[in-house]
Amino acid sequence: MSDFAVELRNVVKTFQTPEGGSVNAVDHVDMGIKHGEFFSMLGSSGCGKTTSLRMVAGFEWPTDGEVYIEDQPQGHRPPFQRPVNTVFQNYALFQHMTVAQNVAFGLEMDKTPANEIKRRVDEALAMVKLGGMGKRAPRQLSGGQQQRIALARALVKRPKVLLLDEPLGALDLKLRKEMQMELKTLQREVGITFIFVTHDQEEALTMSDRIAVMSHGKVLQVGAPVEIYERPNCKFVADFIGDTNFLEGQIRAINENRITVFVPKLNNEIIGMGDGKFKTGDQVVISIRPEKIRLSEQSTLNQNCIEVKISNSAYIGSDTRLEVNANGVKLKVWEQNHISTLDPRAYHQSDQQAWVTLFPENALVLPAE
Repeated sequence: MSDFAVELRNVVKTFQTPEGGSVNAVDHVDMGIKHGEFFSMLGSSGCGKTTSLRMVAGFEWPTDGEVYIEDQPQGHRPPFQRPVNTVFQNYALFQHMTVAQNVAFGLEMDKTPANEIKRRVDEALAMVKLGGMGKRAPRQLSGGQQQRIALARALVKRPKVLLLDEPLGALDLKLRKEMQMELKTLQREVGITFIFVTHDQEEALTMSDRIAVMSHGKVLQVGAPVEIYERPNCKFVADFIGDTNFLEGQIRAINENRITVFVPKLNNEIIGMGDGKFKTGDQVVISIRPEKIRLSEQSTLNQNCIEVKISNSAYIGSDTRLEVNANGVKLKVWEQNHISTLDPRAYHQSDQQAWVTLFPENALVLPAE
């Protein structure tokens, strides 16, 4: 038995354009999704994530390559013959039916015995914390509750894999965050494979066991949230996931994984961390997260310490977000507010002179794109 619940092997999906040309919406994608994991496909609109999901569901068929579910090639098998179920952003509930009738619909289509339908519907509604609401109409429930009905309807069929296409997109921010944690908890409880499509990086980081970051039909990196955030493998992934600062330069020296980069705009050498794929003279970019830059009143290191002027300061509660000017280069610096105080001297202000320290272990050297 394979380690993977779902595999995409060299999958291509080509669409014809109105001008008579063609475009690869999914471009030679290889992806393995493990049994029982919460896997997210993350990317901006048009990156190929929804098309990839639709090929797993059977709503689209690959132009080339193959989708495997539970080791079985799916070919042109229609959606209802695949061991998957899909939850959409718009819920797609039947408004003329009760909650229980909505959840029971798929089982009735399968001609499941009535007593088993009732038992499984009750189980599914309890699972999504809607027990006792089976006789209500969907319109009598909130957006979050309607989303749970859609989940119950999908889970009641006991699919091997649950596909979720931006299912929280229609909810307000507070409810989205609540539902993120509920979905993650539910996935652990039911133990089935969830494949989740989103353009929201924070949502993907919060919920996923692993994330595939996609752009222009290609998978750029697959990894655990901490890996994607702390060790992006290219400039696009670093830029797409969270906020970061980029410094362009040329490699002057390499000492194992410590790389010295000359940054012309700073007229300074910065030491960062990188893997073994670089050589002296390469053009590179240094990525450093705003929360990992230290701001102080004086120089703290012999290297990687730059004098700056604070050009902007915004207090946002959990942290103070600063923009500093280093020899004409703008850097974002986020300082966590550890102390509760109204004293303005506790927070850095605009026009102050200061020093930033870029610790080498926080300065990631990436290929210039």
